[in-house]
Amino acid sequence: MIPSTLPGSPPTSCSGSASYSASGKAMSTDESVTAWALAARGGDARAVEQLVRALQRDVLRYVAHLCADPQAVDDLAQDTFLRALGSLHRFEGRSSARSWLLSIARRAVIDSYRYTAARPRLSDVPDWQSAVERAQPRDLPGFDEGVALVDLLGLLPVERREAFVLTQLLGLPYADAAALSGCPVGTVRSRVARARATLLDLLAEAAA
Repeated sequence: MIPSTLPGSPPTSCSGSASYSASGKAMSTDESVTAWALAARGGDARAVEQLVRALQRDVLRYVAHLCADPQAVDDLAQDTFLRALGSLHRFEGRSSARSWLLSIARRAVIDSYRYTAARPRLSDVPDWQSAVERAQPRDLPGFDEGVALVDLLGLLPVERREAFVLTQLLGLPYADAAALSGCPVGTVRSRVARARATLLDLLAEAAA
């Protein structure tokens, strides 16, 4: 079962202290998570738990921004981790475990779209915003009080919204976001810049 809560502090090693490399230097969050993925591949059950806890929130937020059905967000996140755990034997650490897992989440959403397209729709107006609100942290800096970021993001084209979420909310490097989205780094930078410009315009309108 995937843990339903996340630690409020940066990832730690299995012993509860900061993660360190073999040379004794403190490791970054992505390095720690990738190390856990490699350990989990080797059968370390504790590393599996650490991996899921460290990345669950990112997966939920990313899926919520991509998925049109709020009822499916939790199931898609669960499916993402099940796919990832089943594919751990193929993970070699060439990319960060976070980028690897988000790419699996993206495929899970696409597969869900394909499956849904073959079935009759139960609703013509999917309320995906509510799912994003549940996954989105409150009081993000740089946004006026009372202005819901989710509402503004919902007005962006899908490609720009995805680029903004990946790089600005989830903190993914532009190169990783580009690989995940299947487009050049320059395209991601352009989409983020345009998303920022649009959001600033919307904020100005809301404040007028």
